[in-house]
Amino acid sequence: SMAENHGHLLLPSYTHLQRAQPIVVGGECAAWEESLTVAKARFFMLSRLSERSPLGGGAIAGSSLPIDRAHTSDALKLLEPMESSIYATASRDAALDFTYALTMTSMWLSRWAEQWIIYATTEFGFITIADTYTTGSSMMPQKQNPDMLELIRGKTGQVYGSLMALLTMCKGITVGYNRDLQEDKRHLFAAYDAVCDCLDMAAGIVKTVTFNEERIKQGLDRGYLDATSLAEYLVTKGVPFRTSHQAFGRLVGLCNETGRYKLDQLTVEEMNTVCAEYGSADAVSDDVFDWLGPENVVKRYQSAGNAGVSGFEAQLAAWKGRLSD
Repeated sequence: SMAENHGHLLLPSYTHLQRAQPIVVGGECAAWEESLTVAKARFFMLSRLSERSPLGGGAIAGSSLPIDRAHTSDALKLLEPMESSIYATASRDAALDFTYALTMTSMWLSRWAEQWIIYATTEFGFITIADTYTTGSSMMPQKQNPDMLELIRGKTGQVYGSLMALLTMCKGITVGYNRDLQEDKRHLFAAYDAVCDCLDMAAGIVKTVTFNEERIKQGLDRGYLDATSLAEYLVTKGVPFRTSHQAFGRLVGLCNETGRYKLDQLTVEEMNTVCAEYGSADAVSDDVFDWLGPENVVKRYQSAGNAGVSGFEAQLAAWKGRLSD
């Protein structure tokens, strides 16, 4: 829904927390969507790993009574009994795998929370979080602190701790049951509850957040977001990317030296002068300006899964198809 409502808004992407290439909001939404789709897939894979029943393993060695382990497996709609009665009583693999899947879900929620905490700062101002999910300060009433996002980020430590507790519990005991293992549920249930709460909170925040289009637009011309597009333009003119990378780096330097902050403030002649230094004279013509500017760049992305207009629209259509099914 967020991608559909706000998907075409331009946004800078970041690597190393430095501006990288222009994208659309829908492109970033697709990244979070895929991270959670993969997280969900881990639970599905775990369910396939856990389709064998431990019942009938007894205390450790099985039973001299003629019990039918396959019968209980069938009754529980599981594939088959575990082959080793010792492994059946000793294993907490399912709990560990499940908690690991929870930690990965929590990790991605934490990364999303951090991204939006940054976006909500006065310095960025990309989004406004609903009052329901923010708090004021005990001393500074003007503040709108993203406390719920911070708690989602903070809960990740608790979930990681549950996984480490389970791993540590299992590392130093002999094969077979030991009383240490009764502590597994304490950590598994705590991790499960924390992640479920975080998912509920995340959904509420996403439904109510507002993207501040005008504020985002104010800074889109800064940071040379279209520099890579210029390099790819030169590639279409027969210049090897290695050479074009060097040339556009020099052009960015020229902008900085002459007090200009956008590549389209350079003239074709200036661009060709620099390109000539790298053996590509007259590579640039007036059509270069169709490649420059964030608005042009996000429309030019062609590769599958791109974070521009075509990629976002394709991914949104695919998601609508999945949801309709």
